[in-house]
Amino acid sequence: MTDSNRTLLSGDEAVALAALHAGVALGTGYPGTPSTEILEALAEFGGRAQWAPNEKVAVEVALGVAFTGARALVTMKHVGLNVAADPFFTASYTGCDGALVIVSADDPGLGSSQNEQDNRRYALAAGVPMLEPSDAQEAYDFTAAAIELSERWKIPFLLRMVTRVCHSRTIVASRALPQPTVAPHFEHDYKARVMIPAYARPAHRRLRAKLAEIAAWNESSPLNRVIAGDQSLGIITSSAAYLHAHEAAPTASFLKLGFTYPLPIEKIRAFAASVKRCVVIEEGDPYLVEAIRAAGIPVEGKPEMYRFGELNITRVRRILAGDTSPEPPPVPGKPPQLCQGCSHRYVFDLLKKLDCIVSGDIGCYTLGVLPPWEAMDTCVCMGASVGIGLGLRHVLPPEQARRVVSVIGDSTFVHSGITGLVEMVYNPPPTGHVVIILDNGTTAMTGHQEHPGTGRTLEHEQTGKISFEELGHSLGIQNVFVTDPALDPEAFERLVRDCLANNQLNLIIARRPCLLIAGKIKEYERAANQTCAALGGQP
Repeated sequence: MTDSNRTLLSGDEAVALAALHAGVALGTGYPGTPSTEILEALAEFGGRAQWAPNEKVAVEVALGVAFTGARALVTMKHVGLNVAADPFFTASYTGCDGALVIVSADDPGLGSSQNEQDNRRYALAAGVPMLEPSDAQEAYDFTAAAIELSERWKIPFLLRMVTRVCHSRTIVASRALPQPTVAPHFEHDYKARVMIPAYARPAHRRLRAKLAEIAAWNESSPLNRVIAGDQSLGIITSSAAYLHAHEAAPTASFLKLGFTYPLPIEKIRAFAASVKRCVVIEEGDPYLVEAIRAAGIPVEGKPEMYRFGELNITRVRRILAGDTSPEPPPVPGKPPQLCQGCSHRYVFDLLKKLDCIVSGDIGCYTLGVLPPWEAMDTCVCMGASVGIGLGLRHVLPPEQARRVVSVIGDSTFVHSGITGLVEMVYNPPPTGHVVIILDNGTTAMTGHQEHPGTGRTLEHEQTGKISFEELGHSLGIQNVFVTDPALDPEAFERLVRDCLANNQLNLIIARRPCLLIAGKIKEYERAANQTCAALGGQP
């Protein structure tokens, strides 16, 4: 970061800088690649940012901020919006008095995700207007625009990013952005914010009226641009696909869409009529081509084979040429693996040895599915390990059910594993169950972020800390154990064997700091102790 108004930034950093310059009162979210760096950068730049236990809570907190007339930013990766869908869908009904911008960072090509969902569908389903930047400069500009437009129409905005936009760096020219005009305050408006059916029905009508106004405004929005070129080929595109398409066909005419829901249909119609051939180039689902064709506008789309993975210049050229021959296989890279010395290795060594049926979860420990262990049998979504493990236990023959173990990380447990423990206590399987929390003291997979189980904020300052063992006891779990598998592997094996055989509910907390962060954790704790001493021993 420099004092100049021209700075080399990633798309994530550009979003953070725009949020800071626009006077966003709070940024909140849950870490998830490729969105993680937004809140970290916001805090580094001097803004207020915090990690939430999960994305649902983050959207709810931000909506509360926006109810006061203040400006809020929420960040998450694409699958995080699944977790936040409940408040997300209803927030378009309640609207907001300030600004609420929700960043969904999609991951075409599954660089670090369990699916390749296209969250543009969410904007349409929830009735939430959507902007799509194609580079870091637009990430800055579109964040500012989303804040302004959210306040203008009093409705949340979705800022849909993709991996290449999030992590690619370009020069960003920043500027003075309009600031909030009122201080945060609260005014009673229960008919707008209490979504009982009697109030939700008119709210839905208000939402559709807003979207109609926004659609009309979008026909002349500066966020959509026509780039004049050869009239023999016109390309309609958005997001990072525009960059690939422009390099693949530099002489073509382009309609670059930045405001992609609700779409400027008449602008699209006029552009399509102005060229001899009109092709839609987009990553992921045929979201644009389906909407354009539904409006009666004849356009070409991409063959189904290009729905999968990221686009690039070569793939766009193949699409334009109608080439559906097999693509050359990608060059194999080095497979990821658990770090040497990682305490998770002891756990998977044992689970493999005992031939356990392992219900796994999202985190660096998911790598236990790879050689040499191949010791994970399921991995679906955040927190699913406990529920799926219980389902297996409920119906498998007893001799198989007693081999089922749920494995979950500490950050993932806080995110969405706690309700699984509640289910375990409420509906215990006949053979009991074994849950192992792999507690390495950090959100390791996304770059060592804090969470409520570490007792430190996003900026590593001391705060309240959840005790997993006390939580387990409070829920009524019969057996709760805290152990370090690396300290005494034989004792850990005896413990797991006993738990598998006892037909009771067992919670094992395998606790050892991640090797990559252990030194920093000691520094954070030392600083917290010094602060405590300076305050006279106060916590």
